[in-house]
Amino acid sequence: MSELRKIIIDDREIEVPPAMTLIQACEEAGIEIPRFCYHERLSIAGNCRMCLVEVVGGPPKPAASCAMQVKDLRPGPEGQPPVIRTNSPMVKKAREGVMEFLLINHPLDCPICDQGGECDLQDQAMAYGVDFSRFREPKRAAEDLQLGPLVETHMTRCISCTRCVRFTTEVAGVSVMGQTGRGEDAEITTYLGSLIESNLQGNIIDLCPVGALVSKPYAFTARPWELTKTETIDVMDALGSSIRVDTKGREVMRMLPRNHDGVNEEWIADKTRFVWDGLRRQRLDRPYIRRDGKLKPATWPEALQAVAEAMKGKTVAGLVGDLAPVEAAFALKLMIEGQGGRVECRVDGAQLPAGNRSAYVGTAAIEDIDHARTVWLIGTNPRDEAPVLNARIRKAWLMGADVHRIGPVADLTYDVIEHGADRAALVKAAKDAEKTDEALVIVGQGALTGADGAAVLSQAMALTEKLGGRMLVLHTAAGRVGAMDAGCTTEGGMAVALDGAEVVYNLGMDEAEIPAGPFVIYQGSHGDRGAHRADIILPAACYTEENAIFVNTEGRPQLALRANAPPGEAKENWAILRALSAELGTALPFDSLPELRRKLVEAVPHLDAIDEVPENDWQPLGPAEPGKGDFGHAITDHYLTNPIARASTLMAELSAMAKARGNTRMAAE
Repeated sequence: MSELRKIIIDDREIEVPPAMTLIQACEEAGIEIPRFCYHERLSIAGNCRMCLVEVVGGPPKPAASCAMQVKDLRPGPEGQPPVIRTNSPMVKKAREGVMEFLLINHPLDCPICDQGGECDLQDQAMAYGVDFSRFREPKRAAEDLQLGPLVETHMTRCISCTRCVRFTTEVAGVSVMGQTGRGEDAEITTYLGSLIESNLQGNIIDLCPVGALVSKPYAFTARPWELTKTETIDVMDALGSSIRVDTKGREVMRMLPRNHDGVNEEWIADKTRFVWDGLRRQRLDRPYIRRDGKLKPATWPEALQAVAEAMKGKTVAGLVGDLAPVEAAFALKLMIEGQGGRVECRVDGAQLPAGNRSAYVGTAAIEDIDHARTVWLIGTNPRDEAPVLNARIRKAWLMGADVHRIGPVADLTYDVIEHGADRAALVKAAKDAEKTDEALVIVGQGALTGADGAAVLSQAMALTEKLGGRMLVLHTAAGRVGAMDAGCTTEGGMAVALDGAEVVYNLGMDEAEIPAGPFVIYQGSHGDRGAHRADIILPAACYTEENAIFVNTEGRPQLALRANAPPGEAKENWAILRALSAELGTALPFDSLPELRRKLVEAVPHLDAIDEVPENDWQPLGPAEPGKGDFGHAITDHYLTNPIARASTLMAELSAMAKARGNTRMAAE
């Protein structure tokens, strides 16, 4: 690392790396610089001119602090450190002038604009602008873009900061946005009016510093000061993105990303952001018991008594669904095993070895992708399975990393070196691989769900060893790693767990069919596949409606906090199981969530280290030869992977649009 340089900012002397820009140096000194186009995670455009500062001894005009580096500054006549002023009369006048120009054509929409109350232009006009305008001519107008059902556009408000253009091109990897025209005719637009074909496009809503790009589903429903904000975790994929849930009364109004450099940086997928309408629809809000072939409403005491009668003296199996929190999975395991039954969470047939955390989680952290020089993708399509993780791989690729793929062909927004789609290609790669610096192997569920999944995993681990790198298992279910940590597994998988079972206790499992025969108790939040098969339904809370722990795909325990109340008579998952255990006459050894967590941490100590990635001891599986055939996709429809998404009308619309795009013939065809 190059040595630090001294500079003086507003009479404050600091030492910073010479490659730092002046705007970053000012932040190091604790001085706020206004900006519209500059963003830490995007390339520098230098076109809004709001971040102007005065360089003493430099040119007799202010300099754009986002586009000038510390090493470009000249020392004083006697070698003194360069001097920067951020609050001189020159800077104040320049900022007022820039703000006046920005507001020349900006409409007076604040009372009806969705950005009102959290608008950078409003805030900076108050802080750095003037209270009058010399402009008397008519304002210009621009046509709104049609970007689909997620992003609503009001292009007359656009200030041409180009953040949306840089995000879609650099991070999302979709080159459809750009700027046409010059001067007053300059407009941000899409190529031939096309839609943005990306499942990250909602992030341009957060990036837009004015009200030009706003959320279409959220439009005109609430003001930011009316909302209660809760910081929690997303469960739409296994990444565990940090999010903020904004509620108005009992209703979730929107979901926004929170910054977490180790997981999602500050991006979230569109499914995460817009799935909230699925939290309101098809909800189970009261217990049901099947009588005369039909599900009929019941009271909680009736339902719990009916479940206890059905379970007593019977062979019981417990199934853990993809969205079940760790506490509920652990409580189910204690209750079912107390009845002499078996529990299973690998309901998609994934051959993940219980007890070997390095095999079902891996040894890499998501953050390791940033420094990787070689990335191997085995049986995974991260663009569908974890869009934000895919953007991170794209970032590594832009920095020069080589990406190799063994699996089905799909557009991942970056170039990949193809090695074939079948198991033979993996065996060959594991045999021929050579040691390389900063290698990372990412194994998807598409490679592990076959009957030979364990053999495939052993070959992936052999490849990791040969490369001298680390391995990451990319899960598709948010609750899977936590349930495996809690020990919700049966030797032989789901088929063995269900073998001979007279009663199946289904904890939110809507992904696989339960065979005909057993009596089924369904505990879940939505009227999906699991509820249709059930004989008794116990309504439970969703991920925004209870405090819970989820463990993400890299093995990081994270806290999901309650943002709103469950509907009707629905209860928290762990509380239902605790009440039922008392009805069975073998009460679970806890009466509150803190007590349950104490028991959980006693059994699984690393769950106590919230937001930390535990180090897993590398335990390679014995060499095994996988079968033949190509790897498949773990996910067939990105937008409809769980009951909450399937209840969302917006996700259904996005799914239909994605299918229509896939069926559209190109001109050359």
